[in-house]
Amino acid sequence: MLKEQDYREAAGFVGGRIPLGAEIGVVLGSGLGAFAEQLDHPVRVKYSEIPHAPKATNTSHKGELVYGEAAGKKVIVLSGRVHGYEGYPLADTAFYIRLLFLLGVKTVILTNAAGGVAPELSVGDFLCLSDHLYFFDDSPVKGPHLPLFGERFFDMSNAYDKELRWLALSVMEEQGLPAQEGVYAYMPGPQFETPAEIRALRLLGADAVGMSTVAEAIAAAQCGMKTLGISCISNPAAGISLKPLSDRDVNEVAVQRSAAFIELLRGILSRL
Repeated sequence: MLKEQDYREAAGFVGGRIPLGAEIGVVLGSGLGAFAEQLDHPVRVKYSEIPHAPKATNTSHKGELVYGEAAGKKVIVLSGRVHGYEGYPLADTAFYIRLLFLLGVKTVILTNAAGGVAPELSVGDFLCLSDHLYFFDDSPVKGPHLPLFGERFFDMSNAYDKELRWLALSVMEEQGLPAQEGVYAYMPGPQFETPAEIRALRLLGADAVGMSTVAEAIAAAQCGMKTLGISCISNPAAGISLKPLSDRDVNEVAVQRSAAFIELLRGILSRL
């Protein structure tokens, strides 16, 4: 369990490597790393260099923090994340959100590749997250309380900020994309879900399902950061399609949609 001083040391190290002043953070999900390659004036810091930082082991996540500019805004981009299925407790998967907070970030955009649960979603669609489902014992804020990051008990009713959602949906409409929002269900993985689990999640109100994002949203809410979540629907969830699910297909769809994703993200940044 990391202590407040550990987070301060990490922030001090990164703050000494990148320019200060970025108030927007972006977390890039599977196959969506191309955005980090198109930043103006980039400064890169590998996760492996940051004190106390968990290391990304998923090969589709580059594992580096990148400061730069996009659409006229200073941003800190997390090119890749760590997941619970890599063996980390959820507190570690939220490490980089807390790091962003200490670096001065006030708004965070969380992206992911997700399975489509709602029948109206098609592969390649973008889904603006309105809420999430999470039913597991672990939590990114479980354990000794760290007052540096906010109250122990905090509200989650606006975890995915309403104003940011409206902004993102309006940009989707302007760009000719289906303006859709819905609920993201977290499942721990790394195995994909069973058809029975997907049917249950749908009955509970899930529109998409994935293995990330929720711990980061919880940590951001505790820190008082505004959060926008966007899923790229990379596959129909289990049981919806007869085709077996594969990580390769998930990444291929996300890469194919990366140009549209970058345009969407730049449109949102330009309006913040």
